[in-house]
Amino acid sequence: MSVPSPCTNVCRMSPDTGWCEGCQRTIEEITRWSRTDDDDRRAILAAIGERREWLAEAGRSVEVKA
Repeated sequence: MSVPSPCTNVCRMSPDTGWCEGCQRTIEEITRWSRTDDDDRRAILAAIGERREWLAEAGRSVEVKA
């Protein structure tokens, strides 16, 4: 089974972080997602997890897919 996209359909790039405000991916990660393998997708998801922790610690809101 393929790793599902973390996209939340909130597609705005934060000028502060350079990450999408919905999924916390970079533009490069977003464009790479559809043509990469599941191992790379899991690595991207791990990076997103770290970014979300950083945002939470910084008191920034995170829009997470339900």
